[in-house]
Amino acid sequence: MAQSDSAGATPGFSPVVLIIGLLALGNLLNGAWMLADPAHWYVTLPAGIPDFGPLNEHFVRDLGALFVLMGGALGWSVFYPEWRLAAVAGVTGFQILHAVVHVIDTLRGLVGPEHWAIDFPAIYLPIVLLVWLFLKVRSQVR
Repeated sequence: MAQSDSAGATPGFSPVVLIIGLLALGNLLNGAWMLADPAHWYVTLPAGIPDFGPLNEHFVRDLGALFVLMGGALGWSVFYPEWRLAAVAGVTGFQILHAVVHVIDTLRGLVGPEHWAIDFPAIYLPIVLLVWLFLKVRSQVR
């Protein structure tokens, strides 16, 4: 049974829940694409992924499974608020660690300095939203 969030709004109408739902959808779609057609995802995603090395379809599918899991957890938490903090924390934690890997790989020269700009919109900027979202959800739990 769906529950309301701590502000009393129904799960579908809170701005926080709407953002979580959109993030769930984005993760699910990205993960499904990675699972269904890893080669297409590898060359088409505008993130310079080929700069990091040759295509490994198995690894892309492994990560696709992770994105589906994250999307599912976020989607579940839209309808079950008691899971919201754990879902947002897990996704935020992964994205922060993912960004750290990108920083290290760029600093050590695995990819060129153009990746600071390439990675900014899809790797670094979303962390600001996710940290805000985590803090917002955490404050609603208290």
